[in-house]
Amino acid sequence: MRTAPTPITGRKINRRQALFGAGAVAVLPARLWAKSADYLLDPHETKVGFGFRLNGIWQTGRMPITTSSVDLDPSQLQATKVAVSLNARAARTGLIFATQAMKSPDVLDVERYPTIAFTSRRIRLGPDRRLSGGAEIIGDLTLRGITRPVALQAALYRPAGTDPDDLSRLDFTLTGQISRRAFGATGFAALVQDKIHLNIQASLKRQT
Repeated sequence: MRTAPTPITGRKINRRQALFGAGAVAVLPARLWAKSADYLLDPHETKVGFGFRLNGIWQTGRMPITTSSVDLDPSQLQATKVAVSLNARAARTGLIFATQAMKSPDVLDVERYPTIAFTSRRIRLGPDRRLSGGAEIIGDLTLRGITRPVALQAALYRPAGTDPDDLSRLDFTLTGQISRRAFGATGFAALVQDKIHLNIQASLKRQT
């Protein structure tokens, strides 16, 4: 039986290459956060996923991260900052024709707008005052050159099965949904639903 995830509190994390992954356990003692540390993205554990309905059938895809950063101080979680840019030209779905349609001028228009970017503006902590359990990161998403506000659910974890004192790896997730119509990506409206679901996962490894 898998151990239920439990969010992290505590130390400052500053990084320049970043984000997401899930599954974890145990709140970290405050004493462990006395010293800051730098973390780097583990590219083998990173997943930037999206989902959509094509003719009523659920489809998924992935898009690689170009650049990203997380500035996290658990003593002031509301000051957390997140920035991510994605390579729209390298986006893929499980269907070749769906991938081609997605990159076309009527949807992502990747030739004119090769990058999708998200920058956080503020944090709404969960009921337990942590960066999980209902926490949201509110920020600006830029897609097709159009910037709109979005809210993403956030969670920070220590991987399941690791020792409470082992902070060598942290997992971070962002999830949510957007309206593609709001960004002018209106192509193939009769086949593809408006709502696009996001699921960004990554594993952060502490530098030695």
